[in-house]
Amino acid sequence: MANVVTALPRVTIEFCTQCKWMLRAAYFAQELISTFSTSLGEVALQPSTGGVFAVHLYTAAPSTTTIQKHLLWDRKAEGGFPETKELKRRVRDIIDPSRDLGHVDSHAKPATTTTTTSSTATTGQAPPVEKVAQAGAAGDDAWNVVNENGKVVIGGGGEGESFGFCRPGDENCCC
Repeated sequence: MANVVTALPRVTIEFCTQCKWMLRAAYFAQELISTFSTSLGEVALQPSTGGVFAVHLYTAAPSTTTIQKHLLWDRKAEGGFPETKELKRRVRDIIDPSRDLGHVDSHAKPATTTTTTSSTATTGQAPPVEKVAQAGAAGDDAWNVVNENGKVVIGGGGEGESFGFCRPGDENCCC
């Protein structure tokens, strides 16, 4: 078996392919590479399922051969997706706390403590979403913005052609 060398620090963006979050994951990867350039050793996209969208940062522990795993963002724990500037701040705070992020820091919110665990209780059910009809013929289901599975419709229009995205807290995400 060949030795595998991993460039550190390494960011992994794990995303749900069923939810069609690949472009969102690729956008975050592009933003991190543009901002941190060669300060990051690698940015990887990891396809997954089940409504997962998580960002991890792997760093080498000082003066050891141990690799530390930092959870930067978990969609289920945080209740949604990160703003780009918040994700950049979290990466910066671990790999180079003295680094200035320019305009991202100029409008910074007061520092908050981020943990890698969640203590919120869930019932396993996402909150109900009301179907909202847009302008169109009265009773025309093709104009609903939420489909029968409670997913936000973003495209399509014909019978069985609409696409949806998972909502935060939706454990059984399968669009």
